[in-house]
Amino acid sequence: MSDLALSTSTRPAPRRNVTSVVMPAAPGRATATVWISVMAAMIGAFMAILNIQITNASLLNIEGGIGTGVDNGSWISTSYLIGEIVVIPLTDYLSRMFSYRNVILSFATLFAVFSVACAFTHDLPSMIAMRGFQGFFGGVLIPMAFTLVFTKLPKGQQPIGLAMFSLAVTFAPAIGPTIGGYLTENYGWQTIFFVNVIPTMVMVTTLYFTLERQPIKLSLLAEGDWFGILTMAVGLASLQAVLEEGNKDDWFGSPFIVKLAVIAAVSLVLFIANELIVEKPLLRLRLLTQRSFGFGTTSAAFLGFALFGTVYLLPAYLGEVQHYNAEQIGAVLAWTGLPQLVLIPLVPKLMQRFDIRFIAFTGMSLFALSAFMNTTMSLDYAGDQLFVPNIIRAIGQALTLAPLSAISLGSVAPQDAAAASGISNMMRNLGGAVGTALLATIVTKREQFHSNIIGQSVHLGREEVRTRIEQMTNFFLAHGVTDPATAHQQAIIALGNAVKQQALVMGFSDTFAVVGIVLVIAGIAILLTGKPKGAVAAGGGH
Repeated sequence: MSDLALSTSTRPAPRRNVTSVVMPAAPGRATATVWISVMAAMIGAFMAILNIQITNASLLNIEGGIGTGVDNGSWISTSYLIGEIVVIPLTDYLSRMFSYRNVILSFATLFAVFSVACAFTHDLPSMIAMRGFQGFFGGVLIPMAFTLVFTKLPKGQQPIGLAMFSLAVTFAPAIGPTIGGYLTENYGWQTIFFVNVIPTMVMVTTLYFTLERQPIKLSLLAEGDWFGILTMAVGLASLQAVLEEGNKDDWFGSPFIVKLAVIAAVSLVLFIANELIVEKPLLRLRLLTQRSFGFGTTSAAFLGFALFGTVYLLPAYLGEVQHYNAEQIGAVLAWTGLPQLVLIPLVPKLMQRFDIRFIAFTGMSLFALSAFMNTTMSLDYAGDQLFVPNIIRAIGQALTLAPLSAISLGSVAPQDAAAASGISNMMRNLGGAVGTALLATIVTKREQFHSNIIGQSVHLGREEVRTRIEQMTNFFLAHGVTDPATAHQQAIIALGNAVKQQALVMGFSDTFAVVGIVLVIAGIAILLTGKPKGAVAAGGGH
């Protein structure tokens, strides 16, 4: 059993040979040391999640700095996510073998080291590698913070801890592009990778003094689910590569994509079969058969799809269509983050008064509404028009994550909390990785679709088209072009660009509709969960 799985409730003292991760909390109220540890761990979770999206507003700048094309930019985000997805399920096992304290302190330090290393990369392969390591070492910080809430805080105070975790998970990706955009425009894109250093130092120093030392148990090496680790890592990495590269390489028309897809399918099937058979699996997938945890985790995966997907879509839209710079993009996205600073601290009170399923469903519905509001975009749809949808999205996100976490994890026995948090966090981030890749593909495909439809109506046989070309030709002649043939050619090119631009806007609109539909499905999954028990149930347990 994991050190993290020790209950904080009624034991007068720990048994011999078992040490608690932090100072034990009273049954009704956590000690100051526990809260300090929880808050320090939340800094790590915040920074780990912040770095998923901190590059999004700055992708064009980074792509130029490392000399890669715009088609490869999404790898800068998804390579980080792959690293996180691979390590999150390993967190419980690593913390039992090397101790919670050693893992969180060493991995947090290496997270800062590889963050700085990203700033010194000069090409795409090295950036992907450094971002992958950064995500790998930062990934453990998320479930470790999450598990502390359920294992070290009493039931009555868990909603407060969940609200803190919710703030990290929803506010961090929303404010990430804002911070990244400001730093990029004023100090260069390399500086966005230095922001982790000071917070990580504060976190490591605090946890060094508040976490008790535990023995290292290298004997657990023999108990490792190494086949599960290998098949999971190969399967998830191959799947993500298929999603990232398939759109550029004509999907299954490419032998490379076909081989990767086969590797992904075989590896993931073997992984799932292995986890259901072995005595000590890497991921205890049977926990998903519990009603609330299963449907709650499903909803979390769809939420990750939308949460990380929208933070990818909005900067892409503002940069490609509206030609915003990194700082302007960050200013627009700030309105999905700043309101949450006010709203999320109020969520614990709501969780004590109302059915948390209703709160989570309301939040998911508002998030979906904000996505559907972006399905009627035009060339004039920019930052001002995104203000109201972003505010609605901020309210929805603030109301969603803490109740959703309480629904799924609150139904799990304390000894299963560490394993369950690993599954839940992995599925949310996996949803985000898949969502980012799929949404990028959908934008491209829908742009091509609309371009073909519009293009069929734009031909010289129509009077309106000939008139428009003539007007644009005269425009170019009046603005420095002396040759009528050249002006005419530029007019045709400009008309083609206008068609492409309009098709691109319509492609983004369609993609936001997909996000809205995914969130509707996530809301339905919430309604299928069981009635919550304990302090966070309806009626206000304390």
